[in-house]
Amino acid sequence: MKTVRVVVLGITVLVSGSGAGAWGQDLHSEHGARPAALVAAVREATEAFQNPAAAVGYAPFLGCVSGEQEGAMGLHLLNGALVFDDGTLNERQPEALMYEMRGGRLRLLGAEFIVPVAAWHKHHDAPPALLGQSFVLVDVPNRFGLAEPFYELHVWAWKDNPHGTFVDWNPKVSCDGFSENVN
Repeated sequence: MKTVRVVVLGITVLVSGSGAGAWGQDLHSEHGARPAALVAAVREATEAFQNPAAAVGYAPFLGCVSGEQEGAMGLHLLNGALVFDDGTLNERQPEALMYEMRGGRLRLLGAEFIVPVAAWHKHHDAPPALLGQSFVLVDVPNRFGLAEPFYELHVWAWKDNPHGTFVDWNPKVSCDGFSENVN
């Protein structure tokens, strides 16, 4: 069983367990689309969020998420209105933004797309995909302590992940410099 360290910012969540991470997830889509198209779309859609003050509607969730062996995911800023909408996905509107704190400043790493399983399957039979990239199912119980299963897809659009563009944990990311004082 993996243990996950989490620095929580204003929200208390029980975090431990194995969960359905995307460690080793293949970079190539089973649907034939090039991963570069999704990365380019996410970069274009999130360019303004290089400045975290522009992330209006997004709020810190889960603090800085760090694994003991796999690196980290960073600080997630979540837009709850997008997560709990009608179960739709749009590569131009990520549900979460991922940041790393370096030198007291937040640096944008990428985005995470999230959709609750129940909301998605109200209108779809197959699991979700964006521009051909398949999502990962995170069932319950999960490392976040969330009560409902969800689909997720990380896109490391602004920081390289040597394990893959769509893999959850990035060994080049750390929560070591994280503090609650965000610039």
